[in-house]
Amino acid sequence: MGASEHVVVERDNDDVERQEGGNQNEDQTEEEEEEVEVVRDELERGEVKVGNNPPDQFHMSRMQRLSATNPLRLVINGATRVPTVSPAQPRATPSPAQPRATPSSAQPPLSTPTPQQSLTNLNSRAYTNRISLFLFLLHLLLACGLVCFLVFKGIQGLLEAGSTRKKEKNVLEFFLPQVEAASLLSITLAFLWQKTLRVWPKFMVHFILWSSFLMSLSAGILLICFQKPATDGVGVLFIAFAIGNGLYACWVTQRIGFCCKVLIKSLEPVSKFPDLNQPTYWMLGVGFLWMSMWILAVVGSLNFYLPPLIIIALVLSLAWTAEVMRNVANITVSRVIALYYLRGMQSNTQFCFQRALSKNLGSACLGSLFVPAIEALRIVARGLNLLEGEDEFMFSCAHCCLKVMETIFRYGNGWAYVQIAAYGKGFVKASQDTWELFKKREVEAIVDSDMTSAICFLTGVCSGSMCVIVVAAWTARVHQNFTATISLLAFFIGYLMTRIAMALPHACVSCYYVCYAENPDNRLFDKTIPDRLNLIKSERDAVVPTPRVPRRFTS
Repeated sequence: MGASEHVVVERDNDDVERQEGGNQNEDQTEEEEEEVEVVRDELERGEVKVGNNPPDQFHMSRMQRLSATNPLRLVINGATRVPTVSPAQPRATPSPAQPRATPSSAQPPLSTPTPQQSLTNLNSRAYTNRISLFLFLLHLLLACGLVCFLVFKGIQGLLEAGSTRKKEKNVLEFFLPQVEAASLLSITLAFLWQKTLRVWPKFMVHFILWSSFLMSLSAGILLICFQKPATDGVGVLFIAFAIGNGLYACWVTQRIGFCCKVLIKSLEPVSKFPDLNQPTYWMLGVGFLWMSMWILAVVGSLNFYLPPLIIIALVLSLAWTAEVMRNVANITVSRVIALYYLRGMQSNTQFCFQRALSKNLGSACLGSLFVPAIEALRIVARGLNLLEGEDEFMFSCAHCCLKVMETIFRYGNGWAYVQIAAYGKGFVKASQDTWELFKKREVEAIVDSDMTSAICFLTGVCSGSMCVIVVAAWTARVHQNFTATISLLAFFIGYLMTRIAMALPHACVSCYYVCYAENPDNRLFDKTIPDRLNLIKSERDAVVPTPRVPRRFTS
C-alpha cells in the first residue's frame, strides 16, 4: 500500500509523441478539446492517482515545454495546465493555420502584453498654421517699417516751415493728448471690468448689459448735441447701436441665470494660478507702447502721399495686431485651465505663454483674421431672419445666407482655441473637432446660445463709449473740428484694450464647455450642464432660439 500512496503517472513517452504529432493543421478549438479529453480519460482510467506526498516532491522536470497553440499553456508530461491570466496580460491568439510544435522543437518566447494606448499628446512641438504665421510676421515687419518711416516724416514736417508744419503742430497739440488719455483710460477700465467680473459675476452680467446700453446712448446724444455734420453722423450710429443693445438685453433675459452659473463655475480654477493674469499685463503694456507709436505714425502720414489710405491701412493693421494679442492671452489661459481640467496639472503660466507666442501663434493669427468676420456675418444673417416682411424671396435669401454662415462657423469658431492650446492642433482642425464634440454630447444648442462672447464684446463697447464721452467733451472745448475723428479713434482704442483684458474670463468659459464635452465624468464638473440638458429635453426649460425664418414660411 505504500506504493499506492505515491503519485503514479504511467504514460509512454512514445505514445505521447505520436499523440502530439498528429494533424498539424487543426485549429485551436479542436486542439484544446483534445487536450481536455486526454486529461479526462486519464482521470477515468486511474492513470493519475493522487497520494499523500507533499507538494515539494513534485518534480519541475515534468514541465517539458510550452504549448505551441498557447504560450501561456504549460504541457506537463502530455497533460496541459493553464495558469491564471491577469487582466493586464491578455492571452495571445495564434492563427488557425499555425502548426503545433514537437517536444524536440525550440521553445517559443512568452507572449508580451499588449501595450495600452498612449494618452493624447499634450506637448506637440509642431508649429501650427505656418502660412498665416508667415503672413502675420511679414505684415508686422512691414507695419513696423511703415510706422518708423512715418514717424520720421512727422519729425521732418515739424522741422520744415510751411502749412504741413502748422497742421502737424495742431494735431500734436489738440489731437495726441486726447488719444493718449483714451489709451490710459481704456487700460484702467479693462482691469476694472475683469476684476469686478471675477469678484461679482452675477451682478456684473446684468450691469454690463445695461451699462453698455446707457453709455452708448449717452455718447450718441452727446455727439449730436455738438451740431456738426460729422458728429451727428457718428452720434446716430451710437444711438442705433444702443437701441439694438437694449433689445438684445431684453431678449436674453432667460439666459442670464444659466450664464451666471457657468461663469461662476468656470472662474473657480483662476484662484489656483496667481500669475494667470501676467500674459494680459504684458499684452496691454505692449499694446499701449505700440498704440503710442501708431498715433505718431498717423501724425506723420499728414506729411506723406494719400493720408486717408495710409490711415485706413494703419487702422486695419492695428485691429489685426490687437486681436492677435488678445488671442495669445486667450490661448495661454486656455492651456493652463484645460490642462487643469483634463489632467489635473498645475501648469507653468510662463511656459504656456512662451508656447502661445511661438508654436501656436500661427493659429492665433489665422483665428484673429477670420473669427471676428465670421461671427459678425453670422449675427447679421440672424438679424435678417428676425425681421418680419412680405417679401418671401428676401427671407429665403436670408435663410440661405444663414445656412451658409452656420456651415462656415463649423470650420472656424472661437471655441477652437482650447484644443489649439491643449493639443497643438491647427485652427480649422480644432474648430471641426470641437464642434463634433459638442454635437456628440448634444450641447451645441447650449454652446450656441452662450452669452460670454457677447458680454466680453459689450464690455469693450462700454469702455469705448466712456472714452468717447470723455474725449469728445475735452476736444469740443479745445478744437471742435477734431471731435468726430477723435471720438471714433477713442472708441476703437477703448474697445481693443478692453477685449485684450477680457480674454481671461472668455478663455475660462470656453475651457469649461470644451473640456466638459471631452470628459463629462470629470469630478471637477458639477451638474450645471447636465441639469440644463435635462430641462431642455423634458421641455421644462428651453434655450431661447434664434428664429431662422418667419413662422408663416415654415407653417
